[in-house]
Amino acid sequence: MLEALRSVLLDPTLLAVYLLAAGAMILSPGPDTVYVLTRSVGDGRESGLASAAGISVGVLVHTLAAAVGLAAIFRASELAFAAVTYVGAAYLTYLGVRTIRESELLDANDGAAVEGNPFREAVIVNVANPQVALFFLAFLPQFVDGAGHVPTQLSVLGGIYALLTMGYLGTVALASSAVRRLLITRPRVADGVRWLSGLVLIGLGVRLFVGGVG
Repeated sequence: MLEALRSVLLDPTLLAVYLLAAGAMILSPGPDTVYVLTRSVGDGRESGLASAAGISVGVLVHTLAAAVGLAAIFRASELAFAAVTYVGAAYLTYLGVRTIRESELLDANDGAAVEGNPFREAVIVNVANPQVALFFLAFLPQFVDGAGHVPTQLSVLGGIYALLTMGYLGTVALASSAVRRLLITRPRVADGVRWLSGLVLIGLGVRLFVGGVG
């Protein structure tokens, strides 16, 4: 029983680093934030909350796909898993550089209403984005304890990410006007979050590569 429990528990140090990194990624004012803001300002807070829930469900779908795919690769070949690790490190570094270089993560949308079901559309938008899938394939493996049960630990990490996403985007929906005004009228705040997110991604990429080499 204890061995089974240890196989699914996450290393406390890795979990702490994961929470810090995931928080930095989620707080970045990217497309998800823009979508929730647009829904909240244009259609009301309920639509914004529905959009936040839809995006969080999309995160769970990507987590399931990553858990199944990475577990299959891990079982098939340690060399193949190492290759995925190095590709993930390179991709994370690329994302970090691109995040820093993008100067307009949030535009001055006029808040017009958007047609359609906000929950369903948010799920589709998130699940259909290949960059999100690549992000999870690159991001999650480095926080898995190799001695544990890989699929379960990946699922736990993804579930945590989904909860953090819902918490943040739900707050954005409830405080949409204030958040929007802050990000648009205080570009230095948005730029600071953008730089922080980019540097965290680059740092994670380097950490993942160095860990793979070791």
